[in-house]
Amino acid sequence: MKRTLYEVMRLKRICQMIAATCLGSFILVIFYFQIIQRNPFMIDSCRKGSRKALQELYNPAQMELSGSADLHQARRDQLWNVCQMYNASSHRRQVLTPGDLKHLVVDEDHELIYCYVPKVACTNWKRIMMVLTGRGKYSNPMEIPSNEAHLSSNLKTMNQYSIAEINHRLKNYLKFLFVREPFERLISAYRNKFTLKYNSSFHKRFGTRIVRRYRKNATDDALLNGDDVKFKEFAEYLVDPATQREGQLNEHWETVHQLCHPCHIHYDLVGKYETLEEDANYILRLVGVGDYLHFPSYTKSTRTTDAMTAKFFSNISSKQQIQLYQLYKFDFLLFNYSTPSYIQMD
Repeated sequence: MKRTLYEVMRLKRICQMIAATCLGSFILVIFYFQIIQRNPFMIDSCRKGSRKALQELYNPAQMELSGSADLHQARRDQLWNVCQMYNASSHRRQVLTPGDLKHLVVDEDHELIYCYVPKVACTNWKRIMMVLTGRGKYSNPMEIPSNEAHLSSNLKTMNQYSIAEINHRLKNYLKFLFVREPFERLISAYRNKFTLKYNSSFHKRFGTRIVRRYRKNATDDALLNGDDVKFKEFAEYLVDPATQREGQLNEHWETVHQLCHPCHIHYDLVGKYETLEEDANYILRLVGVGDYLHFPSYTKSTRTTDAMTAKFFSNISSKQQIQLYQLYKFDFLLFNYSTPSYIQMD
């Protein structure tokens, strides 16, 4: 009788343990799916390497079915053709160093390399890269403050790798950049850095220098603060050979080919500001995150347009217009932008 009672009690304890284990497992499953629903990137980091964007891009089936694939192939062909002509006409052969690659952001988990170009939605792209590389730390790119997106410590760049590591990644990772009509990008940079009062660091660093060099009878206040630089003065600064010699072209108005070196690095995708969301979301689909990560919509009413750019260029001489075009001509050619109709080329 005692033995039977003991066995009954033992069986009861076993049943209780099984029930507790099942209940705990059920709670863990519910908790897991709640987390995943909030941040699906935890799944993606667990299946690291399960889908390579580079292979997906050049997948014959994907290329046959996708109109986007044809578009980006045409952009790659444009780059290759212009670079071939440039190499044939130039006797100089630039060898890139790790220091030339500081604009190339690396995502190890998804095997991506993004060359950021200021004034071409680079803040939002850095936010996206922080979500992709954050291992679940971030889920909504627009919740990341813009100043945090630009902190160098939040993203890893190619210049932090050894030569062997750089070569491996350039060969095996999907590489992309986004570009914009060169003069629209230039005017956007001027408006942002020289017409807004909060950019006092740019006023002090560049504005005071520009006023001192190119403005006759400048006031003491202008020489001290540099916060009222005219576009005509900015244009004069850009085309001045002294600016080129001193290496004073800031990344916000440096040419894309000097920032990203598209004739030395084979970019798999060239996105354009004019088709920003479409191109960006195409890349995210290739990466395999397109179901739960979308590029932020851009509805800012103050963005620089072609008409606005034409108005600024109407305030400078035809000589300065031609000089600026010569400065940015290679970007126009590389990325298939036509010469603006408002430029007086005579």
